[in-house]
Amino acid sequence: QVQLVESGGGLVQAGGSLRLSCAASGISFAIHDMAWHRQAPGKQRELVAAITRGQSTNYADSVKGRFTITRDNAKNTLYLQMNALKAEDTGVYYCYSMRNGYWGQGTQVTVSS
Repeated sequence: QVQLVESGGGLVQAGGSLRLSCAASGISFAIHDMAWHRQAPGKQRELVAAITRGQSTNYADSVKGRFTITRDNAKNTLYLQMNALKAEDTGVYYCYSMRNGYWGQGTQVTVSS
């Protein structure tokens, strides 16, 4: 059974930082290209950052220079380090496996201005 379990969300003031984690099980994590998406209230889900199995990364323009996506294949875990958070970063953040289309349940990030 595939499980992607996000954690690390919460309430933070603008300018602050959070680190999201996504623990994967039931998949061969090391061979999966992975991504973080987010969905703000009333908006469509959007790609935030992605990382290939070869460690290549790409980011949405809105988060470049502030967010960093990494992975630890030994721990089957995906991370998203978020710095200099803005109110517009508020939303539910989802872990996503691009190989098979698996989604996590999401973790709420709220940035107060």
